Amino acid sequence: MSLSNFTFFDVFINIIDILVVWFVIYKLLMVIKGTKAVQLLKGIFVIVIVRNLSSFLGLNTLGWLMEQAMTWGFLAIIIIFQPELRRALEHLGRGKLFSRSSYQEEEDQEKIVEAIATAAAYMAKRRIGALISIERETGLSDYIETGIALQSKVSSELLINLFIPNTPLHDGAVIIQKNLVAAAACYLPLSESPFISKELGTRHRAALGVSEVTDCITVVVSEETGNISVAKNGELYRDLNPEAFKDMLAKELIIVNKAPSTARWNWRVKKNG
Repeated sequence: MSLSNFTFFDVFINIIDILVVWFVIYKLLMVIKGTKAVQLLKGIFVIVIVRNLSSFLGLNTLGWLMEQAMTWGFLAIIIIFQPELRRALEHLGRGKLFSRSSYQEEEDQEKIVEAIATAAAYMAKRRIGALISIERETGLSDYIETGIALQSKVSSELLINLFIPNTPLHDGAVIIQKNLVAAAACYLPLSESPFISKELGTRHRAALGVSEVTDCITVVVSEETGNISVAKNGELYRDLNPEAFKDMLAKELIIVNKAPSTARWNWRVKKNG
């Protein structure tokens, strides 16, 4: 069929078709964001690239192996992505898969920073141990699933109560995701770095460990000394006073909306310092 046979209506329908497909793909990617499925998708892309290169270079054995991987890949995807597929179907059943994502404005970010700073200062004075991870670009869904789901609004009172000793949820990490306290009593990976000071306990090792594999900001309040520390990008900033701690959180988490019409924002990844 030549281009001259296409009517304006046909072109319009094709454009809508492409936009809908891209929108569906985007929403599906949002569902698996922050899970191990993202890394597996990267592996699939590598297999496809290697398959094409082997065909181009005439590497028959390698090409055959990649062909087998792609042939059985559909079944493997169903098995490997089972948790993500289940989550997507659950969202679809609730009508949330295609709902519009919204993010808090700058004033809401400031409230979250204020809540965390107030809670940390309160617990530091009373030497109440705490571990709070704040998700940014790299998702923390795998760690959230190890804890008790809350999905509650962030407040200093809630954070303090979660870490009161001898309560069911005080042991483990609290994870803040998309401006909500997503879960408490979560398990974080411990850092295996041999350069960590021996005087640092499990909370500090967990904070460093998760900062080594994600770009999250993790706040630690020491139960022994009451000192406040922050872990980011594999580094630990120790013994921060409340003012310096609050300033650090604000610089890392608050995004100034320069355009009034811009409704969405993202956690900023600060590259240096």
